[in-house]
Amino acid sequence: MRVIPIASGKGGVGKSLLAANLSIALAQAGKEVVLADLDLGASNLHLSLGFPSPKNGIGTFLSGSHGDFEDLVHPTDYPHLRFIAGDAEIPGLANLNAKQKAMLARRLLSMEADYLIMDLGAGSGANILDFFLLSGRGIVVTAPALTATLNAYLFLKNAIFRLMWDSFKPRTRARAILESLRKDGGSLQRAYVPEILGRVAEADPVSRAAFDMRMSRFSPRLVMNMLEDPTDADKAQKIRRSCKEYLGLDLEHLGVLYRDDMQTVALSSRIPILRYKPKSILSQAIYRVADKLVSTEGDQDDFLDPEYLDDSYGAANSEAELDFDSKMGYVEELLQSGALSTGDLIETVKMQQFELTQLRKENQFVKSKLAKALAQGFKV
Repeated sequence: MRVIPIASGKGGVGKSLLAANLSIALAQAGKEVVLADLDLGASNLHLSLGFPSPKNGIGTFLSGSHGDFEDLVHPTDYPHLRFIAGDAEIPGLANLNAKQKAMLARRLLSMEADYLIMDLGAGSGANILDFFLLSGRGIVVTAPALTATLNAYLFLKNAIFRLMWDSFKPRTRARAILESLRKDGGSLQRAYVPEILGRVAEADPVSRAAFDMRMSRFSPRLVMNMLEDPTDADKAQKIRRSCKEYLGLDLEHLGVLYRDDMQTVALSSRIPILRYKPKSILSQAIYRVADKLVSTEGDQDDFLDPEYLDDSYGAANSEAELDFDSKMGYVEELLQSGALSTGDLIETVKMQQFELTQLRKENQFVKSKLAKALAQGFKV
């Protein structure tokens, strides 16, 4: 079974959109798929899937009010796709203890399927990171906005530190180095992972070897959502460069998705975009991501090849260009047919200009915060 956790550094970037529709696409390809809603503090994946509000989910199982885990696995309207709901209404569900987390992970990983897709919560909480690290090939969803790309990087940074913490056993020199950094938040914030690992290699080579073993199986993938034009795809390269330089981690680019207002309409109708508008540019992009997953089945170490990773970014940029051309062609077709008036187009452009203005303000705000943080760091 291929385990694919889907996470995001911040909410609102389309994580659940991808999880639900990617699961459908894989099921349509004949794969046996289980989709689990692990956004345990705010589980609402059934809405994206078009599934009725479930009576039992992970919450009822963990609270002890429902004993049989298999009864939580619901069939859906899509052949080959089963669904496990989350139960957000049970208080404290987002804060699982170690025993609950281990039991849930064991149940999920023991299921029989070709794919287990896990829709995780947004952010970098310990439970989210632990479920993400159940697989070395998880997907991080982000968007071109500066805050979204920054949070995607920070999510991956937290995942690396979580890997180090798990690899460096208590009372080892490596753990002592990490604990000293944690006591000084400023040092931890400014620390380069390669620099920390250099110190660990000198002080505790056994712990460094244990971490390297885990890192050799960790190669997460990136999906850039909510593109407006092809230049937005370049933001993925910035995340990649930061991860390589500061984290010693390289990323595969799994694909790009353009913003589509039809997704909002589909969600309000509780119909997945693949069913609501299967020929749309967004739907075809999701099918493309599913095809990439299926085509790499059986590959073991190919994802570690730098040339393969380079090619994934080149392919994503080409896809961004092609999808944009298709999008513009569709707009021209609507104008010529009269389905889209010139006034509608002008209103759309005005709205995009407003969004760009907001993004510029957001960009300036983040830059000023970074400048202040750097200034304080230099004073220290």
